[in-house]
Amino acid sequence: MQAVSDFLLPIVQKINAYLSDYILIILLVGVGLFYSIRTRFVQVRCFGEGMKKVFGNLSLKGGKQKGGLSSFQALATAIAAQVGTGNIVGACGAILIGGPGAIFWMWIIAFFGMATIYAEATLAQETKIVNEDGSVLGGPVYYIRRAFTGKFGKFLAGFFAIAITLALGFMGSMVQSNSISESVNTASNDVIPTWVIGLILAAICAFIFIGGIQRIASVAEKIVPIMAVAYLVIGLIILGINVKYIPATFGMIFKFAFVPQALLGGAFGAAIKAAISQGVKRGLFSNEAGMGSTPHAHAQAKVETPHDQGVVAMIGVFIDTFVVLTITALVVISTLYVKGPLGTELGLAANGVTGAITKSNMMQTAVGTALGNEMLGNILVAICLTFFAFTTIISWNFFGKQNVQYMFGKKQKIGVLVYSILAIAFIFLGSLFPNDLVWELADMFNNIMVIPNVLALFVLSGIVVGAVKVGKERKAAKKAEKQ
Repeated sequence: MQAVSDFLLPIVQKINAYLSDYILIILLVGVGLFYSIRTRFVQVRCFGEGMKKVFGNLSLKGGKQKGGLSSFQALATAIAAQVGTGNIVGACGAILIGGPGAIFWMWIIAFFGMATIYAEATLAQETKIVNEDGSVLGGPVYYIRRAFTGKFGKFLAGFFAIAITLALGFMGSMVQSNSISESVNTASNDVIPTWVIGLILAAICAFIFIGGIQRIASVAEKIVPIMAVAYLVIGLIILGINVKYIPATFGMIFKFAFVPQALLGGAFGAAIKAAISQGVKRGLFSNEAGMGSTPHAHAQAKVETPHDQGVVAMIGVFIDTFVVLTITALVVISTLYVKGPLGTELGLAANGVTGAITKSNMMQTAVGTALGNEMLGNILVAICLTFFAFTTIISWNFFGKQNVQYMFGKKQKIGVLVYSILAIAFIFLGSLFPNDLVWELADMFNNIMVIPNVLALFVLSGIVVGAVKVGKERKAAKKAEKQ
């Protein structure tokens, strides 16, 4: 495996350097800003409406739907995909490479991403196909075909379908499996080999994959709220211990967002580029706004209007970045930067030589340090990471499956069978491959699938703006009826 990694890693890193540092920043910030302006900042105006729809009638028992999913089940499936290793390992990697300032840029991406994901969810609802048996097919391939007719549209949709199948169904699942295996291996003090974890994980996922979207949604709607609350409780306990360092923590995030060279060293240009690109790249991997993954879940929702699911989708990004990921960032920065070994250029350089703290063990190290018990920190984070990554795997598998069905058409049963077998194999392989290669491969295909998705979002903005107006008119009509 190491020989394969040594050959592929520099090639993939070179491709990602161009995609992440240039193309991705322009596209993601551009489409987020575009939709924020076009919808008159729907993420601000309709934020309260979204919160009411999500938490107003919260239930962990959405029930089995005759076709599609309840709105909360769709959101839970989307959040299951969003809240994964990106919130822990990804955030830690961004901080380690881009400095604490990378978190500021992740917040910026998420704020504009809330408008982007509103558009994605709305378009997924507008263009979904409901079969005679009640099953639903929906996602970017369908709105890409709406945006671009003829051979060009067919090419872009096919390009996206291939990219997302590789990105999420295969490479992305490897990332999640790799992170679970590494964290459990660390927590067990190398007693449990990574390959054993990979084998167990593959077996459990195979059982859930067979059950289809109803089983996936049923698992997601129960595990997602519980795992999020458990992680937040652990994070808040650590922040309570570090309470006097919280102001300095926010100070580092804002300061090093604009003067990262003061910590990272080197020239200002290289440092600011590292901070921004890490924020954008890891922000995409974390909240997935603009990537074209979560629309597959939001298309399944049974709602009155597309706007209803659009505002619900925005809350998914908010929970993912401004709640879960921010907890990770505050714990790590307050423990390891403000009062720890990484708070100076010399400290970072020394860690670069020893490799003691990596993106894989950074959160575990922070929690263990704050609690004064390294083993306890390893175990707690390993448990949380396992649930986060596990739910991401099952959601991403469904997203990939939707695109395999699109690509194979009438022969989709054969395509889905082959896809499922390969997906299970990749989950196991993720526990064997080196960490850096797995992440770089996932990043590359994530970056690639953004391109056709964002192009379609720009073209179909009129439909999205229309959905916002319909939602506003409906809200006004309901208010008038009550009066």
